Amino acid sequence: MTNLICITCPKGCHLTVDEENDYKVTGNGCPRGAEYGRNELLHPVRVITSTVRIDGAAVARLPVKTDRPLPKEKMFDCMQLINGLSAKSPVKVGQVLASNILGTDVNIVATKSL
Repeated sequence: MTNLICITCPKGCHLTVDEENDYKVTGNGCPRGAEYGRNELLHPVRVITSTVRIDGAAVARLPVKTDRPLPKEKMFDCMQLINGLSAKSPVKVGQVLASNILGTDVNIVATKSL
């Protein structure tokens, strides 16, 4: 049995996942919690948020994120890639700065227009 705190909403349900019983989840307040509990043990994913350098803007850093969750085991490789990125102003919110990163079909997008 594994204990988790669900992060799909602010409620923070305390989940118990029984790996020996087909990853049965208890303690969830909604179906999203059950899905989160199973996925967290079978194939955990995360959305990555960070910043990149930007030239020609009033600020030095542009906030970015992945446009969909990335496999958790690729987080450090993703951050290494993000640390090597830079943008040139003007940039629009949602603009793709790096596509199909690490062969995952996940893109790095701007989260602010600068």
